[in-house]
Amino acid sequence: MVGRRHSHFFFSLLSLPSHRITIPLYYRLLLLLCFPLALALVPPVPPSNYGGGGDGGASVLSLPRNKSLRFSAGAGAAFKIAIFADLHYGENAWTDWGPQQDANSDRVLSAVLDKENPDFVIYLGDVVTANNLPIPNASLYWDRAISATRSRGIPWATVFGNHDDAAFEWPSDWFSSSGIPEVRCPTANISSTEQCSFRGTPRIDLMNTEINNNRLSYSATGPKELWPSVSNYVLQILSSKEMDPVALLYFLDSGGGSYPEVISNAQAKWFQAQSQIINPNGKVPEIIFWHIPSIAFSKVAPKPNSEIDKPCVGSINLESVAPQDAEWGIMDILAKRPSVKAIFSGHNHGLDWCCPYQKLWLCFARHTGYGGYGDWPRGARIIEITEQPFSLKSWIRMENGTEHSDLILSS
Repeated sequence: MVGRRHSHFFFSLLSLPSHRITIPLYYRLLLLLCFPLALALVPPVPPSNYGGGGDGGASVLSLPRNKSLRFSAGAGAAFKIAIFADLHYGENAWTDWGPQQDANSDRVLSAVLDKENPDFVIYLGDVVTANNLPIPNASLYWDRAISATRSRGIPWATVFGNHDDAAFEWPSDWFSSSGIPEVRCPTANISSTEQCSFRGTPRIDLMNTEINNNRLSYSATGPKELWPSVSNYVLQILSSKEMDPVALLYFLDSGGGSYPEVISNAQAKWFQAQSQIINPNGKVPEIIFWHIPSIAFSKVAPKPNSEIDKPCVGSINLESVAPQDAEWGIMDILAKRPSVKAIFSGHNHGLDWCCPYQKLWLCFARHTGYGGYGDWPRGARIIEITEQPFSLKSWIRMENGTEHSDLILSS
């Protein structure tokens, strides 16, 4: 913008007829030669503020306005998000059991969406079980997972889990006594031209297919310098009245599948840089989403198979936390930012609690899909954000319509 404005001035000056300007021709030629250097020295315009009046408010994101979420108008309006974790579509796709679990998961998604009518949906990883999908395009199953949300006109975002681009794992019972595998390709949702490939579908392919085919998708492939960690991006929820952000939603790829289960130091530095630019004074609340819990979840976890006592809140505590492989600084950064209110993870199907960690909350979602291990009742974690005054609440909505584990995470 600065370059175009100054360019217009200089070239207008140079093109004026001699009777309209008193600058000699040789000075005009000198201006033309020196213009590139002069333009390079012009300082860039700093990003504008969301109604901050230059007081260090949150800077405008480099994100299209049509990709910004927004509160509905009206007194007491709230912004509601449904979190669907560990759907595991495509599990045992070559059997009768697998497709039936996908149908059961369809039922859960529809039940929760119809009961809660959320403004936004987050798919919190393990959308598909790629290690059970021999076809070359797992996006066919991914598309089925998001179809219930899309058909209702609800926008959504996705983050990767450890199963989404995992390599195909050959079942031992496919091998006959002679050692020759009996190849069994799934047939549901696959065109006649599809063939088995046993190679899996890379994260980039899954995300690009989702984004390119769905106008309601708010997902992103993230900065290329962080690849193969893909789902690293930030969304803003804007006020119903102004262009001010009410909350910032950060999504981080916690690895697994095609590479180790970690949030790298590079991702931690990316978050730190983004948050300092977007929200330098920490005035806007920040909420974090990733699939595999960090090691900090293990530190605050109730003893497995014990009652969930306050200050933790939840209904199932039937296994140990299975955390990321290593901790590379992200938790230190998050814990030092008072603006970070909560972190939401999936991965552990037998946990649905929230526990405080320093000044923020660590929360598990509820196992939503019928794929994956465990036979616990299915449901989804719901979070609700109110604008004036700001508050962050959460509860779990079950497939059968019941609600439990109500909790105020910030007020």
